[in-house]
Amino acid sequence: MTLWNNDTEIKFFTEALKNFASPEQLFYKLQGGYFAYVPKGSDAEGQTLQSRNSLIGQFTEKWSKTLFEPIARELGLYAVNSVVCEELALTKQSNADLALCTTNTANQQPENIKLIFEIKMSVVSNYKYTHPNNVEFIGDYKQHKGNPALLRSDSMLKAIGKSINIRVSGIASTKIPIIILGNSPIQESYQKKVDFLKTSGVIQGFWSLNPEPTNSNYIKTSPKSGFQTIIKEATILELAKELVSTDMNYFSSMFSKTDLGKLISIASKEPNDIAKAEKFLSLIRS
Repeated sequence: MTLWNNDTEIKFFTEALKNFASPEQLFYKLQGGYFAYVPKGSDAEGQTLQSRNSLIGQFTEKWSKTLFEPIARELGLYAVNSVVCEELALTKQSNADLALCTTNTANQQPENIKLIFEIKMSVVSNYKYTHPNNVEFIGDYKQHKGNPALLRSDSMLKAIGKSINIRVSGIASTKIPIIILGNSPIQESYQKKVDFLKTSGVIQGFWSLNPEPTNSNYIKTSPKSGFQTIIKEATILELAKELVSTDMNYFSSMFSKTDLGKLISIASKEPNDIAKAEKFLSLIRS
């Protein structure tokens, strides 16, 4: 299994055309032919393509699971799609796209979920379709009018909102890392936001699994690595292993400096660093 690339996107189109989708469900039908996105300099001719969204969503969730299955096995876990856990506000209508769990079932208990992934992927580059089943790459995301994947503000905001909803669901969520998976860069305006979300502990990172979305310049990593482009598959294992093996605790509170100082003073009386941390967290949550 390789990281996301143009061949992956062509595979999506060819499999969909072969099995269940018409060209009109997958491409814009323009005067110059069928295109995945409206090329720059062309007119959309009043079209808005929505029918592809659910199809590429299903494809990317399955693709991500296949990518993470050997990583999960290496960690003694299972890669599971559509994870439901009411205690974490993960319902059937708003489940976890993918999670690494100790049991291989969609219905999970919080303690069995070790890493949650929200998937925000789409077709990134542009392609032209010609009958009967030929799909040809014609340009990267900078050469069409679309904003794919993490380049879309609505995708970023939905991912952030869902992650916050998990975080505020209760104490069960405080020990589970959350990663947003994408296959594109981010907009420059989101660099500070993703870094703050990581340093504040709400989200542990935004990862693009597409190492070469364009041959020209793009944001590969934000200053504090809140967003990073994964270049090698081995990096995913390293990052995932660190996340599931580290005993992390999320906490978020607002205290006066006086009250905060009192909590720190009480916690500092514990005999070691771990005990001090546990005491401090318990005081904040009480």
